[in-house]
Amino acid sequence: MSAPSSSDSLQPRRWDLFCRVIDNLGDIGVCWRLAANLARLGQTVRLWIDQPAPLAWMAPQGHPGVSVIPWTEPFDTAPLASLPPGDVWIEAFGCELPEAFVAARQHDPVWLNLEYLSAEGWVERNHRLPSPVLRGPGEGLTKWFFYPGFTAGTGGLLREPDATDADPQADAAWLAGLKLPLRPDARRVLLFCYEPASLAPVMAQAREVDWLITPGRAEAAIRELPLHPDSHCHLLPAVPQPDFDRLLRSTDLNFVRGEDSLVRALWAGRPFVWHIYPQHDDAHHAKLLAFLDWLEAPASLRAFHLHWNGLTPIGAGAVWPDRAMLADWQRAVKAAQARLMEQTDLARQLLAFVSGRLPRGSDIEKH
Repeated sequence: MSAPSSSDSLQPRRWDLFCRVIDNLGDIGVCWRLAANLARLGQTVRLWIDQPAPLAWMAPQGHPGVSVIPWTEPFDTAPLASLPPGDVWIEAFGCELPEAFVAARQHDPVWLNLEYLSAEGWVERNHRLPSPVLRGPGEGLTKWFFYPGFTAGTGGLLREPDATDADPQADAAWLAGLKLPLRPDARRVLLFCYEPASLAPVMAQAREVDWLITPGRAEAAIRELPLHPDSHCHLLPAVPQPDFDRLLRSTDLNFVRGEDSLVRALWAGRPFVWHIYPQHDDAHHAKLLAFLDWLEAPASLRAFHLHWNGLTPIGAGAVWPDRAMLADWQRAVKAAQARLMEQTDLARQLLAFVSGRLPRGSDIEKH
């Protein structure tokens, strides 16, 4: 089959995107952004999700091209009777589609497993590999592995057309609307983390900082921690995704965690430190080091990441960044951002991949 043209890629299709909320809401954050990005490109998306409640604050406006459908257990097939069949199935982060959903199919769609984000070298080797389904109601179908990533040999990152368009005046006005008692001479630092062991010594040495503390685990982690007497903490409300992106653009330094906020920190173009999701077998160590290599992180930023993520002893190898260090960190982020902007974003790569596997004018597209 010949490569699809741009018009082929943007042909409207129906997508069934499945998401399980495991913890920390990163999975739902990525899935909503993906659904909205596809809808923005003229696609119709049905987001099947087992815990849709966080979308009430994360995406309160919704999107006219996205329908949110509860993913029940056991799976309720009744809604399928009134729904036209989907052209594409996506199981996000290996969540496994319900067998009843697969068994009820009316045709064979393009079936994708959207994997976790990593900068490790094996990602390029595994990206777009087929996996024949050998058992169950999907026997005989093919599942394709699709890996987001930071290089041209991967599926790219989620990126809206205005993702890097900063409007300092609008962002400042929005931040002022939160009515936080921020000091004009203090550095603004966003804290969105798990519970790093180095949190206490870092906060104790950070002087003249207005900490912007996100709700949830970060807020719980700072309770009763020592704070430099010249620094203040400000508790933030839960905000919709576009406002979270504004927060990242309105700071001097961002501490981010997981997958979704890492990507948003890159688009914000501000200095950041990433708290990678810790795994019990320390597999996240190699993942972090691969990312720092790709980022071409300066030595001070690399040392701080290793300290923050527990790869070096507490109190060793990292100091609170001065303005010169922050400038070095920002240059690295801006250079990485420029490299990423040369690549096709994740949603468009998915569209092109699907177009190469769905024949034009097929029965699938006519439903």
